[in-house]
Amino acid sequence: MTGRETDARGVAQAESGAAWNGAAGRGISGNNAAMPQRPLSLPEVNALSPDEFTRYFAGVLEYSPQYAAWAAQQRPFASAEAVAGAFKDAVAAATAEAQRQLIRAHPDLAGKAALAGELTAESTHEQACAGLDRLSREEYSEFHRLNAAYHEKFDFPYVVCVREHTRETIFEGARRRLAHTPEEEQLAALHEISRIARLRVLDLVRQEPGEEKNEQNR
Repeated sequence: MTGRETDARGVAQAESGAAWNGAAGRGISGNNAAMPQRPLSLPEVNALSPDEFTRYFAGVLEYSPQYAAWAAQQRPFASAEAVAGAFKDAVAAATAEAQRQLIRAHPDLAGKAALAGELTAESTHEQACAGLDRLSREEYSEFHRLNAAYHEKFDFPYVVCVREHTRETIFEGARRRLAHTPEEEQLAALHEISRIARLRVLDLVRQEPGEEKNEQNR
């Protein structure tokens, strides 16, 4: 692809034909799926066929493997961070409505899908790491109120990179961000999605010691 306009059109075309969800794309069905056992090295990532790349990275963005298909076309990558950057660029190239659809693809934190065990493997792992599967009754009730308020005001869920937060800061962020305008909150949600996607990519791509050091020094 050449140029941002072409990139945006390519993402939009992929979106219109993608009924396939990210979990199914990786052979995942709800929380019964297993995360990959061994991260691939960067040369292995660059050597994947486009379809293999799309299947391997389909869960990076919730139920949205079309962005992995876009990222596959940006190879070769020089680092794991560059892989993550390709997903961020893919979302940035999408239309505003497609971006809202991506936000809506994310589950409510500690919501009905979590309680029913219907999250993707990635979301199940992340919410558990943040202790959201071990909330008190009062905390569940507050999440229910916050989730309802978010849907009422913004028509999409509260999205936050829970692996970079504690339960306390997750709650605080939801309360604070409810004061946003819809435009401000869409930008905030997309920023958090890019953080979530980056960590998921780093889970899937094995970084060599030298690369890890270089990224830490940036």
